[in-house]
Amino acid sequence: MPDAPFDLILLPTWLVPVEPAGVVLENHALCIRDGRIALIAPREQALRHQAHERRELPGMLLAPGLVNAHGHGAMTLFRGLADDLPLMTWLQEHIWPAEAKWVDESFARDGTELAIAEQLQGGVTCFSDMYFFPEIISEQVHESGIRAQICVPILDFPIPGARTADEALRKGVALFDDLKHHPRINIALGPHAPYSVSDDKFETIRVLVAEMDVAIHMHVHETAHEVQQALADHGERPLARLARMQLLGPRFQAVHMTQVDDEDLRLLVENNCSVIHCPESNLKLASGFCPVERLWTAGVNVAIGTDGAASNNDLDLLGETRTAALLAKAVAGSATALDAHRALRMATLNGARALGIDDCTGSLEMGKFADLVAFDLSGLAQQPIYDPVSQLVYASGRSCVRHVWVGGKQLLDDGRLTRMDEAKLIATAQQWGRKIGAGDRP
Repeated sequence: MPDAPFDLILLPTWLVPVEPAGVVLENHALCIRDGRIALIAPREQALRHQAHERRELPGMLLAPGLVNAHGHGAMTLFRGLADDLPLMTWLQEHIWPAEAKWVDESFARDGTELAIAEQLQGGVTCFSDMYFFPEIISEQVHESGIRAQICVPILDFPIPGARTADEALRKGVALFDDLKHHPRINIALGPHAPYSVSDDKFETIRVLVAEMDVAIHMHVHETAHEVQQALADHGERPLARLARMQLLGPRFQAVHMTQVDDEDLRLLVENNCSVIHCPESNLKLASGFCPVERLWTAGVNVAIGTDGAASNNDLDLLGETRTAALLAKAVAGSATALDAHRALRMATLNGARALGIDDCTGSLEMGKFADLVAFDLSGLAQQPIYDPVSQLVYASGRSCVRHVWVGGKQLLDDGRLTRMDEAKLIATAQQWGRKIGAGDRP
């Protein structure tokens, strides 16, 4: 009996599977059936098969969807609110007071929807989000069609949506139970940082992680000041404290890690932790430089994130990848550090691996979900093309994103969102901007 027809055959000029590493396929097709990649084959071979739809993608590079491994989506509504300030001043004197005044369920809903739309237009098919009202965020992810890891924020003081850390954890466990079979949403625990969570709460988190088999997503070693303060307060570096409390492991996602000494590196390697690199936020807040090449060479999985739009100020992961590649060379003192192909891997498969979903997304392999992005490299600024991946990373911007699929469903078609109203999103964001800018809550 012949195979059932494919749902869709895509015919790009270049196909970059990411795994195997460094491969660029020309004159190949990718075939989708039931939301998954069913065949990657030379064009002529693929066209012998029946399909409900065939789509030519001339001048385009088809790659795995980008994975934004760290962000605070709803903070799009604080974009540009408090620029050009150091981290703790920015956080304690501006962002935390603004959150206390403005963040409610409607803020989380509208800001997250704006963030999802911006990321889809930039080729992101999966993102990790750590922000208040995670149940509202999960609703927006479900409706939009994107894939996400939603991190339950945990701090020692009251936050929007949870008066105590214990309440946040109870709500997080309930959300995990509600969504544990969702095909596109994973729940993780998101203790904010070592300096904002006490030992007793870390012990509760350790027990829950063991019981639920969930990831821990946390800001760690973001600045030199954080490390110095930890040494003064606890007599040990933050990562060492987390190791002592048995929180490190393959599901631990250490965000930022701009401060890495030999012992930190040993702990990351021995516990098989992932590091999430946020270069533009680190640069803007003068937080420091993550030693990406050193981590990668030692065998640490390094992914990439934008952080929130309040400290970046965009959710442009392709731009972030270019910055990461350039910065890695300067930090390592080597022009060969983090080449274009590895940079793309960091933005795709490494991100999926950090989130624990590399078995089903992050690369173009048969059986994985059809999470795809088509980049248009036919423009003047990309010519001539010797290595399409180099042109993508070093000579292109997110404006070259043309099409995005998540689980085989097209969410961006020729640059247009298929499920979201862009004009409405802009109007809603502008309305929030007027209210926040005026400083008066209606």
